[in-house]
Amino acid sequence: MYTLIKKNSKARRGQFETVHGTFQTPCFMNVGTSAAIKGGISSVDLKNELKCQVELCNTYHLHVRPGDHIIKQMGGLHKFMNWDKPILTDSGGFQVFSLAKLRKIKEEGVYFNSHVDGRKIFMGPEESMQIQSNLGSTIAMAFDECVENPATHEYSEQSCARTTRWLKRCKTEMARLNSLPDTINPEQMLFGINQGCTFEDLRIKHMQEIAELDLDGYAIGGLAVGESTEDMYRIIDAVEPYMPVNKPRYLMGVGTPSNIIEAVARGVDMFDCVMPSRNARHATVFTWDGIMHITNKCYETDPRPIDEKCDCPACRNFSRAYIRHLFKSQEQLGGRLAVMHNLYFYNTLTEKIREAIDNDTFDDFRQTYSTRLSVRI
Repeated sequence: MYTLIKKNSKARRGQFETVHGTFQTPCFMNVGTSAAIKGGISSVDLKNELKCQVELCNTYHLHVRPGDHIIKQMGGLHKFMNWDKPILTDSGGFQVFSLAKLRKIKEEGVYFNSHVDGRKIFMGPEESMQIQSNLGSTIAMAFDECVENPATHEYSEQSCARTTRWLKRCKTEMARLNSLPDTINPEQMLFGINQGCTFEDLRIKHMQEIAELDLDGYAIGGLAVGESTEDMYRIIDAVEPYMPVNKPRYLMGVGTPSNIIEAVARGVDMFDCVMPSRNARHATVFTWDGIMHITNKCYETDPRPIDEKCDCPACRNFSRAYIRHLFKSQEQLGGRLAVMHNLYFYNTLTEKIREAIDNDTFDDFRQTYSTRLSVRI
């Protein structure tokens, strides 16, 4: 159950109670695609050191490897990866459309080839719900069609209608699965996904349709896939007035620290992105003064931590010079420390956003950091 605690203009401060615990919003979900954060970060690190509230895992990848039936046999995803806080699983829709070179979209679902071994797979709304039920995640995402930008208005409209029909099937199937005696998480929640590319009229109409289904939460999908930042903000502004006030709002796959601040200002509660871990593995780290590339020559003898304002495990214990050396020597520890720093930074960012909303200082926070955090040092 979502509780809206406070608002600063459109910025929302809330909390979401689940069967796996309550998390505070705005919230950044740490992306562990295959039940692990890339960069050698364990669930113990996430819980004890990095302030992670929610982990995101991927339905498609876990279906392919090791197989959702194996995870169910092992007691579900929480037990499998030793994580006792909330997990959101995305439906696999985005991966089907982005990874599958050969795919055929039909009303029943999508036929495609696995990106791992080429075997033929079919996934539709029922199959996605069944896989996510086997995983036992806290929140399951509905199976939707992800349309590439740019797309025609006509195709986007057809796609929205199909996504709505699929969403209704997801809701029916989840209700059935949650009633079965051997279901790992009979209180699994369902979030619907708003689509419509960059067409405001389609986005609004689709949001109005899916809001009527009274789901546990609502996501804005199909953004951060090549459109301009201005277009992304324009669509959020258009959709937000039609999103239920008493349900969490999730902007999928977004984004930079500045994107998060700006989306919170537009009424969004939840975020996920591979950016902090992916960039970290390539030696790019986020700081409170901007973005730093730690392998630059100027850090060769720099004794300071990555960020003097940060108290993550990397900044508490190691210098820029040492972490630069690790990357230059291709030591895996370099990537691990950088990933720890970036995840801690993102989780601290949303923590500070929550504090700013609590203290009625969010506008000042936005003015100070929205641009600063995008600067390359």
